[in-house]
Amino acid sequence: MSTHSSPSKAMILGCLGQRLSADEKAFYRDQQPWGFILFGRNIGDVEQIKDLVAEMRETVGGRNAPVLIDQEGGRVQRIREPIAPRYPSGADIGAVYARDAALGLRAAWLLSRLHAFDLYRLGINVDCLPVLDVPVAGANNVIGDRAYANDPHVVAAIGQAAADGLKAGGVLPVMKHIPGHGRGMADSHHDLPVVSTPRSELQAHDFVPFKALSNELMAMSCHVVFSDIDPDNPASTSRIVTEKVIRGEIGFDGLLMSDDISMNALKGTIGERAQRIAPVLDVVLHCHGHMDEMTAVAAAVSELTGAARRRADRVEQALVAPEPADEQSLREEFSALMAVS
Repeated sequence: MSTHSSPSKAMILGCLGQRLSADEKAFYRDQQPWGFILFGRNIGDVEQIKDLVAEMRETVGGRNAPVLIDQEGGRVQRIREPIAPRYPSGADIGAVYARDAALGLRAAWLLSRLHAFDLYRLGINVDCLPVLDVPVAGANNVIGDRAYANDPHVVAAIGQAAADGLKAGGVLPVMKHIPGHGRGMADSHHDLPVVSTPRSELQAHDFVPFKALSNELMAMSCHVVFSDIDPDNPASTSRIVTEKVIRGEIGFDGLLMSDDISMNALKGTIGERAQRIAPVLDVVLHCHGHMDEMTAVAAAVSELTGAARRRADRVEQALVAPEPADEQSLREEFSALMAVS
């Protein structure tokens, strides 16, 4: 395996289609993104996905670059039948836990282990899971049934089981959406949610699952304003939220990436958004694959250095082969467990 010829830039990028265009290949070779992300538009059949992932890694010198996907189950599942079965939602796992905690944790671990079987054989080595947001009454449905429960301690327990199942299968988890999207009264894909809840209440509730999983290696920030902490900036561009809350109170010292900077919660051009995020978070995430936007992101971010480089290196070092497991028996166990529920 050759090493990449130049340092990685602090960005994770998508692509437009099911194969890389000549322009995309040239751009990635020139700009050296740290990682990539896949969406439904990039998904065809098994061999096509494998080829696309291999093409991506080839552009960055053949290193085992992180290739991410949102494969939660429920309504957020980029790879679907026939490649991967239709999986239950986070709330479905939470319902099993509500009846029997031990079975709920087993279901969470199994679901993630099955995701890892599906993803690892395609070359995908990072899943943007677990969702650690804790919804409250009246919140926007952007989280909704993606959440495991309304109790932060239950969310933490199930989230840890989910993270562990992925890691057992050679896939790394990304906690989302730190420090918590559960109170958002708006969908940050379209509008900027503003949360006015007192900081003390956030500490006792919303931050709890992230604190419990603070030793994980990656987390995704959220485009949410916490007005009692920083009324002027969403978390993803807030030095106060990042340093005082995420790094400080929560104690997370892993790689911190933005949510997709194309989301309309953020104002300004893509380049301006990236310029605001780059000094605050470790990595800028841009998902759409539009070349003009990727060019603007690349111009706004720098090479990974210092603490961000250290965190990125820890992620790459943790990308290891799966533990041996009998896939068929685990699938049967999961089906039986969910059927009972």
